[in-house]
Amino acid sequence: MKNLLKYSAAFLLVFALFSAVVIPSLMSGKTDISSDALSKYGSRGSEVRKIQQKLSSWGYYDGAVDGIYGTQTKNAVIYFQRKNGLQADGIAGPQTLAAMGISSSSSSSSSNNSNDVYLLARIISAEARGEPYKGQVAVGAVVLNRVDHPSFPNTIAGVIYQNGAFTALVDGQYDQPIADSAYKAARDALNGWDPTGGCIYYYNPRTATNAWIRTLPIYTTIGKHVFSKGK
Repeated sequence: MKNLLKYSAAFLLVFALFSAVVIPSLMSGKTDISSDALSKYGSRGSEVRKIQQKLSSWGYYDGAVDGIYGTQTKNAVIYFQRKNGLQADGIAGPQTLAAMGISSSSSSSSSNNSNDVYLLARIISAEARGEPYKGQVAVGAVVLNRVDHPSFPNTIAGVIYQNGAFTALVDGQYDQPIADSAYKAARDALNGWDPTGGCIYYYNPRTATNAWIRTLPIYTTIGKHVFSKGK
């Protein structure tokens, strides 16, 4: 009898704590689990829709843009992660979202800026590693000029991942560690320094194999790259 009373009292105490703390949290939607959740298999919402839109525009995903993180979305995320040197776990965590140019739903505007710096530094390092510092800033400026140009995607991620835009995404350079100078060059470009004077194309005359790009009028030369505003 004493044991029964003891267990009953313990049960009532646990139930009281659960009622006072856990249930109100669940009803208000403020549990730690929900606030820390990442977009992954089974997730739904606007962030998932953004992921699907990005992956679809880059040719990684051909399913419905419905905001439902199903098998197709997970497989597309894994493919994107593998192509971009990320842990291929199918979960759209902070690094994967940053590589896509997406800020997590709980991030602030400062995180948006961090994502921009990361993406821009990564393409600068891949395309202009070994170039003079001015040439690194110039590559970043070209990316930003494309963002503002009606002929190109209107986001940094969109410009970088546009099919066929940068050889670094297919020759393995984009997966290499980011040079420290590339981060500084990215910030300078984002702060408005444009050594190219508004150019939207560049190439190395010694290595370029694209016949069309060689027909563009050259506006300026910085390091080994020539820059053009197009025809």
